[in-house]
Amino acid sequence: MEPTATLSFWSLLMDGGYIMIPLAILLIVTIYVFTERTLVINRAAKEDRYFMDRIRDYVHDGDIESAFNLCKKTDTPNARLIQKGLSRIGRPMNDVLVAIENTGNIEVAQLGKGFPWLSTTAAGAPMLGFLGTVVGMIQAFFSLASAGTSANITVLSSGIYQALVTTVAGLVVGILALFAYNYLVARVNRVMNSMEAKTMEFMDLLNEPAA
Repeated sequence: MEPTATLSFWSLLMDGGYIMIPLAILLIVTIYVFTERTLVINRAAKEDRYFMDRIRDYVHDGDIESAFNLCKKTDTPNARLIQKGLSRIGRPMNDVLVAIENTGNIEVAQLGKGFPWLSTTAAGAPMLGFLGTVVGMIQAFFSLASAGTSANITVLSSGIYQALVTTVAGLVVGILALFAYNYLVARVNRVMNSMEAKTMEFMDLLNEPAA
């Protein structure tokens, strides 16, 4: 009885050819960007629920320096927005709001570092996989033609299954990058919503009469 042929994951990767190299690099970059950005966004999303209460007390007491120092100590995007607003106290309200919004845009851009890599990988990895498959199919049919009269289905089928490996690999890398990108974008949007809420709360605070 002949042993049943099996496919191993490693042998499939090796059969994919040189196209597997850039796909492997894209996978490593995707994992790195996702992990690093997740840690950064997690830090940015941390909130002290008493932060704005303390800022309100300092502002009402006219102790702007203590409020400013609290923002520096907290060191989150929300705190940096409030810090920028505090530095503009005494100017027209519109100037204060514009300064905060500009700082917010910078904070969002900082959180989104690496996102172009993920979006490019999500679109490009499947295309690389298809390219590898097309090249592999060409090689398979070339081998079939070169075999002449000794050609058989084994020559063609072995080449085809090897060529399809790159399509699978490209789709896997692309799907992972797409999910990672969408997840991180959703997390950044939540941070943006929090920043907008804190901005409005701070602007309302400046219009409150001192107790």
